[in-house]
Amino acid sequence: MHQEVLWGADAAQRYDTPGTGMFAPETLRPIVDRLARLARLARLARLARLARLARLARLAEGGAALEFAVGTGRVAVPLAGRGVPVTGIERSRPMVERLRTKADEATIPVVIGDMATTAAPGEYGPVHLVYNTIADLLTQAEQVECFRNAARHLVPGGRFVVELWVPELRRLPPGQAATVMRSESGYILLDTYDVLHQRVVSHHFRFDGTRQARLDRTPHRYIWPAELDLMARLAGFDLETGHADRTGTPFTAESRSHVSVHRTPLAPAHPAEPGR
Repeated sequence: MHQEVLWGADAAQRYDTPGTGMFAPETLRPIVDRLARLARLARLARLARLARLARLARLAEGGAALEFAVGTGRVAVPLAGRGVPVTGIERSRPMVERLRTKADEATIPVVIGDMATTAAPGEYGPVHLVYNTIADLLTQAEQVECFRNAARHLVPGGRFVVELWVPELRRLPPGQAATVMRSESGYILLDTYDVLHQRVVSHHFRFDGTRQARLDRTPHRYIWPAELDLMARLAGFDLETGHADRTGTPFTAESRSHVSVHRTPLAPAHPAEPGR
């Protein structure tokens, strides 16, 4: 199923859950705090460059943030509210239409297109891709191109922040292709795996007191943390930090998610002269 179909008008309408789920303050605040800090570092570096403070000026400059798959503005809107200029890239027009009920084009400009190839004008200190969205790219080649696209948008020393779940294949007994990931009142999440191609399809069953149930399916290509780091290296990044969650918990073998910050190399303070 194409992503344009998956993220159509109906999905955009159901995506926002103000105050709960992905929009709960305890879920949203840590990642917004972290992105705002990275943007502040970028702004300080820009001021340092303007002031000709060479040591500080080698840090990333700019201060504006770019969000891949900006969606309905779950992260972009509160980040812009912190005074950080935010631009988005989004392939779903219905999701952007939903975003426009919260912020206009001047506040959060959005370029329509996919996050692996689409260019946004300008340069950015942080580029971020949160809540597992890189897995919506269904081939390894597309995922590598996503890293390269992030690198193209970043100033020297800029950071690419990626939030992703860790595949839970240890929960998959031999010979079984599906696991129940969540089971609660009115909702069951069932994941089916294709371990040969690193594919998983999430089946979301929603039901009430009737005999009817609604099924929504979303395909993903899961990525191991070490594979993600290698993709970053292929695009010219170095791993700066890797944690288990948005609050900075150390990553361990038991972690179910990770938040990785990959950084581009710093530009030389004084390029070498020819012949030296």
